[in-house]
Amino acid sequence: MKLPPNTHIAAKKLREYLLVWQGKDDKSQWLASAGYTIDNWQVLQQDLRNQVLSKEAVFIESTRFGRMYEIRTELKGPNGKDLFIRSYWMIEAVTEQAKFITLFPNKERIG
Repeated sequence: MKLPPNTHIAAKKLREYLLVWQGKDDKSQWLASAGYTIDNWQVLQQDLRNQVLSKEAVFIESTRFGRMYEIRTELKGPNGKDLFIRSYWMIEAVTEQAKFITLFPNKERIG
């Protein structure tokens, strides 16, 4: 299934987590290798919407919070480098609103 185009991608998640160095499980340096930085966080938000949400989402599990989905694909950064990602999304149980949860490097390099 494809997630809706109006899926919520929180700016705070990008600006205060993914694009900021974390002592544990840091993703900011990996994202920076493709040209994503705190200064252009909107580009990452738009690229997630345009490049990732257009792909098929695979159901992972239902929790008390909602239904979890995974999308594995390539994400072409602003500098042209491809990142192979596993992204996680949820359709909330109460609101039925789809939202972005997080992403990780996909070390298997398959979509």
